[in-house]
Amino acid sequence: MNPLIRTVEYAVRGRLAIRAEEIRDQLRQGQKFPFDTVVNCNIGNPQQLNQKPITFFRQVASLCENPDLIQEPLIAQIYPPDVIERAKNMLAKVGSSIGAYSHSQGVPGIRETVAQFMLERDGHPADPNSIYLTQGASAGVQSILSILTQNDKSGILIPIPQYPLYSATLALLGATPVPYYLDEESGWSLDIDQLRKTVHEARANGTDVRALAIINPGNPTGQCLDAANMRDVLTLCYEERVVLLADEVYQTNIYEPEQRPFVSFKKALMDHPDESLRKNLELVSFHSISKGMIGECGRRGGYFECCNLDKDVMQQIYKMASVSLCPNLHGQIMVDLMVNPPRPGDASYESYRTELEGLYQSLRRRSKKLEAAFNAMEGVTCQPAFGSMYLFPRIRLPNKAIAKAKEVGMAPDAYYAEEMLEATGVCVIPGSGFGQEDGTWHFRSTFLPPEDLFDGFCANLNKFHSEFLAKFRD
Repeated sequence: MNPLIRTVEYAVRGRLAIRAEEIRDQLRQGQKFPFDTVVNCNIGNPQQLNQKPITFFRQVASLCENPDLIQEPLIAQIYPPDVIERAKNMLAKVGSSIGAYSHSQGVPGIRETVAQFMLERDGHPADPNSIYLTQGASAGVQSILSILTQNDKSGILIPIPQYPLYSATLALLGATPVPYYLDEESGWSLDIDQLRKTVHEARANGTDVRALAIINPGNPTGQCLDAANMRDVLTLCYEERVVLLADEVYQTNIYEPEQRPFVSFKKALMDHPDESLRKNLELVSFHSISKGMIGECGRRGGYFECCNLDKDVMQQIYKMASVSLCPNLHGQIMVDLMVNPPRPGDASYESYRTELEGLYQSLRRRSKKLEAAFNAMEGVTCQPAFGSMYLFPRIRLPNKAIAKAKEVGMAPDAYYAEEMLEATGVCVIPGSGFGQEDGTWHFRSTFLPPEDLFDGFCANLNKFHSEFLAKFRD
């Protein structure tokens, strides 16, 4: 087999997630545990934790799946007129059937809708021919990283902590990850001087640093960059001649919009005062239907936009997209709906806004409640989530617990997370799966469990933590 496959690690669905599924099966078979159900907080998978799909999106998707329903008289009594009209328009874009291949870049009409969305979001135009629809943002990231990798000296700057898609993909490609550390004490901020030093040191050691991957809002850390910090990032990438890869899949998961609003790197680029930078800095930005209030992870839809890439490189990107024929049509349709939801005056608008706002406010409340619960635990500190779906608390573990983890061949935070799973049924991911500063221990948890169960969820975590410390107290 390919030896590089053995080097790939993906903690989000690794050992703990596998054990969680084993426990779920054992519960079904009647085996007794100290809990009744497994709660998967290891992955941002909203609908697995009972987040309700957006009604308008599912109604349109259902008519696209079965177009014969559009002609049924009863449908007009069940679905609002804008749903039926949108499904007709969508099928016209797609070419009547979602069972057929589309253009390799994705349906042209859907790419035009994405371009219009970006114009409205950023105040700057986007070219539909520079937009690629993808099987979720992950497929787009993997595609661009594969094109950037020339050999094992090709280096990609990745944040620490990071989403392990990046380290796993680089391991498979045989490329070199170049870690840069986010500062926990200042809310997981990015130090530009330190980042520049990291670039120079890597190059001095023979690594061909080619790109900077940045996750904004952050995963697993939940930070959201301000405009000044983003401008500095752009300037650094321009001066150091590195491609900027902006993972922006959590752009609607913003919980303090007045204090820290989301600004896309496309907008930051187009608003930059340096004209040469605006016209020459290479930027690829990514978005997805999996996050936000949509949470349609299983449909695998997303897109990326390329700015200022060489036309010959763009031809190679198209060639590689064509090898996979096309992204799935279900995901493409949901991308169209995500970027072009019901507007004021549409029959579905009020119900859509009510659903969306309800989900948003609930996520916001849950993030604050879980943050407070973590900070109330002995030896735990947790930075607030300005964005995304996660908290990344730091845990101070007793020496006896660290020694026990070493005895069983596990990282201390992995041992803590495994004990948590066995005691509570809550599956989180240890910080060692994302990378962290040496000598510190963390774990990542979503705040997606249903709100009506949240008080009990937080109480169970607090009880486990107290008992764990009592068991291993020095």
